[in-house]
Amino acid sequence: MNVFNAYGQHDAAHMADLGYQRDMGGPSEEGRKSQFYSAADLEGRPVPSRQWLVHNMIPMKTVTLFSGDGGTGKSLLALQLAVSAATGKSWLNEGVEKKRALFLSAEDDDDELHIRLASICRTMGLRFADLDRLTIRSLAGEDALLAVESKIKLTQSALFNEIEARAKDEQPSLIVLDTLADMFPANENDRAAVRQFIGILRGLAQRQKCAVVLLSHPSLTGLSSGTGTSGSTAWNNSVRSRLYLERIIQDGYEADPDKRILHTKKNNYGRIGGEISLTWREGVFTRDSEPQGLDRLAANAKAERVFLHLLREVTLQGRKVNAAGGLNYAPKVFAEHPDSEGCTKKALRSAMEKLLTDSKVKVAHGGSPSRPVTWLEAAE
Repeated sequence: MNVFNAYGQHDAAHMADLGYQRDMGGPSEEGRKSQFYSAADLEGRPVPSRQWLVHNMIPMKTVTLFSGDGGTGKSLLALQLAVSAATGKSWLNEGVEKKRALFLSAEDDDDELHIRLASICRTMGLRFADLDRLTIRSLAGEDALLAVESKIKLTQSALFNEIEARAKDEQPSLIVLDTLADMFPANENDRAAVRQFIGILRGLAQRQKCAVVLLSHPSLTGLSSGTGTSGSTAWNNSVRSRLYLERIIQDGYEADPDKRILHTKKNNYGRIGGEISLTWREGVFTRDSEPQGLDRLAANAKAERVFLHLLREVTLQGRKVNAAGGLNYAPKVFAEHPDSEGCTKKALRSAMEKLLTDSKVKVAHGGSPSRPVTWLEAAE
């Protein structure tokens, strides 16, 4: 049995049974369960295995901060995770043990949650009757604060105690809290309050032996830098795992509004820097069969942006380029243009094909029946 939490603190409830030596130097502070012990007491004891809700992404018994700009889809992706935890179905092709899940939303009402769950069930081949292990509560329009601010410290709110009582009864492996902005009572830049709040949530995760996933919005700095951080750096420093969901936008141009990248920005128990390419289809996110990565997707977006810009520019000049080949072959002409921004002919050819497929560029026809001519135009 594991008698240590994720931070090396001792679980006093099992000390006597397992024969750990207690420090006899004096009484501990009232209310504390941790005890001093000798590292030599670990001799001969099996090393506990690290527990994950999602391997190398979402650890158990601690808090994962999951950030993404508004409208990116983090709430939907977190709801998909909750369904996976309740049914044992994979999440983004990653295994999730079947247990129970609690999903609390301060942003979406019951109708919106119903709509999203219907899409998830359809895609995953489930019925609503299969979701009996998933407990949902919409807090939209209500006071959703999980802590109360005082002059000394944050303390657990009545709503927090209600949530923990439910978790104690149901024993979920996952609790999703959506979102930080609605549930945190203090200034997000207040380092002390941030650490206390994460400490409150970590205590919930440890006592109930579950993963807590807290959804958040990044700050303007977090958005522009690509780090996805929000407010004080204490948010990033206080959690043991942090995920970031972002769109693929290059210089203001979004090549495919259905594409996302899920980043592992922090992982104290494993590798960071992981990226999963996602596509929104029919109301849910699915993992792309071929990993693409942010760099590749950003490069594709850049090539599409450059292609469209140069196509409009040459059109205004009264020049025509085509998709067929020859001297006026668009990828060749644009690759040699001084405003190509380094995009190669190959990259611009791929961009042209994607833009044609997405109907952002069209082939126009003219000339005579004996000498037909085609050229490219930007679609309105």
